[in-house]
Amino acid sequence: MPELTSEQVMTATDALVAAFGATDTAAYFACFSPDATFVFHPEPARLDNRAAYEALWASWVDSGWRVISCTSSDRLIQLLGDTAVLTHTVDTVTSAAGHETATRERESIVYKLDDNRVIAVHEHLSPVPPDRTETR
Repeated sequence: MPELTSEQVMTATDALVAAFGATDTAAYFACFSPDATFVFHPEPARLDNRAAYEALWASWVDSGWRVISCTSSDRLIQLLGDTAVLTHTVDTVTSAAGHETATRERESIVYKLDDNRVIAVHEHLSPVPPDRTETR
């Protein structure tokens, strides 16, 4: 069975972060498996598949929301055969109704190798506590 490499995970993460940072809906959701799950701290419940997240995303975009920038830092990759876990810090600036919001969050993304393609199967986003403004 083929195993994931750190380089493959970094490339997949770079593509995911770039698509998110550009509010590129098609490219962003292409990074996720249809059965991917999502846990986002501002949301009241887990999103059980990509379609649920796509519907939520569409409602944000329809209301005028967009991502202005997104950067990933402090990356750690754990390789587990054909699966990998990436944890990182994400600094994001979004705009909604003419108001910009900057956030710093911790994120975990679980990737799997699927027919020689690295695809995200789970994403978990948590806030960084207010007194933790620096990465490690």
